[in-house]
This record gives sequence, C-alpha cells and structure tokens, in this order.
Amino acid sequence: MAWFLGLGIAGVVLLALSFVLDGVLEGLLDGVAVVEGLLDGLLSLPVIAGFLSMLGFSGAIVMGTTGLGPVGAAVTGVPAGVLTGWFAYHLSRALMRDSSGSAPRDADLIGVSGSVVTAIPAEGYGEVLVHVAGQPRKFAAKSPVAVNRGADVWVEQALSQSAVSVRPVER
Repeated sequence: MAWFLGLGIAGVVLLALSFVLDGVLEGLLDGVAVVEGLLDGLLSLPVIAGFLSMLGFSGAIVMGTTGLGPVGAAVTGVPAGVLTGWFAYHLSRALMRDSSGSAPRDADLIGVSGSVVTAIPAEGYGEVLVHVAGQPRKFAAKSPVAVNRGADVWVEQALSQSAVSVRPVER
C-alpha cells in the first residue's frame, strides 16, 4: 500500500510542479519528429500528475478497504488513472481554446483618435494618449508639424510597439 500512496503523493507533487514548470515537459519533446504533433498534450504535466495520483490513491484505497493485493489495486487504479488523465487532458485543452479576446495589433491603431499629452515638435517626438480596445494607452508620437499639448490627433501609422506617427485633427 505504501507504493500506491507514494505514487499518489508523487502525482500531487508533480501537479504542483506543473504550475511552476509550465510547458517544460512539452518543450523537452520539441524537435523530435516522431512524436511531433502525435502526442499533442497527452504528455503534459497535469495529465501525468492526474494519472499518477489517481492510480496511487485509488490503489491504496482498494488495498486498504477490500484486502485485494497489489494486482487487484492496480487493476482498479489504472482505469481510474486513465480516466482522470483523460479528464485533465480535455479540461486543459478547453482552457487553452478559451479565446477571451486578442491583443491589439499595430493595424488596430491606424485611424484611432487621441490627444497630445506632451507637445510634439515638428519632426520630433512627444506623447499621445489613445484608447485602444477600450483601454487608454500612451505612445511616443512623431508628427511632421508641431502639435501643442491637448490637441486632438489621428494615428496614421504604428512605428513600433511604443511609437506612432500622428497628424492633427483639422477642424
């Protein structure tokens, strides 16, 4: 029974490690052409942890309550472990498919209005505040003409992750 309890505890420890070492086991098999795409998450730490812990704990329960030997405990524990691993696999895939939204891209900035927070000299840099996907974001901004603080602008182009090219809004 100690072996089964050891497997159960090892599964729980492995599950705790999976939170810290997220994706490490999957990364070990990257580049191995034979298993590339074949396993697709079946050897993830949560799946292995679920299998081991259920095999160990259900085996220990069977041995302690029914008096069956290790073979009877393993016959009961393996299907329980496979079922738990299958559940962990499908739960993790469902969580990974959850697409709550995508991050804004550079193209999403074009045509967005904003206001100048730090004055922009002609052909120089200042700062603008724009609302992207409902969130305020501050960018370094470049303009061909001088733009005063507080002026409204349109984003013409994303220059980098943190800089945009703007033009003043004509009234």
